[in-house]
Amino acid sequence: MSDPDRMTPAGRRSSIKVVRRALAAIALAAGMVATAAPPASAAANPYQRGPAPTASSVAAVTGPFATASVSVPRGNGFGGGVIYYPTDTSQGTFGGVAISPGLNGTWPGIAWLGPRLASQGFIVFGIETNSINDSPTSRGTQLLAALDYLTQRSSVRSRLDPGRLAVAGHSMGGGGALDAALRRPALKAAIGNAPHLPSNTLAGDRVPTLIYAMQNDTLVPPSRLTSLYNTIPATTERAYFEITGAGHNYIGQPSTILARTMIPWLKIFVDDDTRFSQFLCPLADQSGIRQYQSSCPLVPATARALAAAAG
Repeated sequence: MSDPDRMTPAGRRSSIKVVRRALAAIALAAGMVATAAPPASAAANPYQRGPAPTASSVAAVTGPFATASVSVPRGNGFGGGVIYYPTDTSQGTFGGVAISPGLNGTWPGIAWLGPRLASQGFIVFGIETNSINDSPTSRGTQLLAALDYLTQRSSVRSRLDPGRLAVAGHSMGGGGALDAALRRPALKAAIGNAPHLPSNTLAGDRVPTLIYAMQNDTLVPPSRLTSLYNTIPATTERAYFEITGAGHNYIGQPSTILARTMIPWLKIFVDDDTRFSQFLCPLADQSGIRQYQSSCPLVPATARALAAAAG
């Protein structure tokens, strides 16, 4: 399901035409409409990483990149954590994402996300919080501190593009990710998994935002999250998934449903990689999804700039 139109029909058609022209321009520049497409390394998009995606590749337990990890001690404004990164240095720098666990949780409880996302071409920082009962606002502050550490002082900073960063989290950590997005609009993406955000509004959100709700979640029920989702401005790219039969702590076990939707979101908005739009616009695999809403077509920053230039 798509969001209700918030423009006049004529205005909506005009806007979509501009976006489609912009996307077509990117596709042409990348050689995707040529008879013989160049290899990925020759693509015009400087942030595109890895081979052309398939339904199998975005659902795979391990992506195309070998990974390594490094532990980070407590300090620097957060409780430490683990950084996962691709070992490949031949394709340039990678985008980064910091992830926070939820109330009473620690990073090992959701650590499957680290190597899974890193193997798809991201530097992933799974953080520990200063206290397991830190508020969403505190977790947002810690996520931003973790990104600053990642870009300025970490041992992998030379592998990271400091201009392509994202945040994510579960429960209060998800609320922290949304709080961080409100405070740092230069972020490229935000993902809240069953997020608890006390303010219940994202009216000031300018960061492409993905929200997950769990059908059987009694702590942060879907009704609350659909209301939160509906406060995101029409000018901000957004998507909402409700996972069939899932409870609040669904993210605690490896999930192909989460992986095959999170990876395209990060690829589209952190890497400006329109090759991944096929999985979300329209939703390619609806298994395990009770409800889906989005602002399709999902337009990354490069296409948005082209659309603005086109008037």
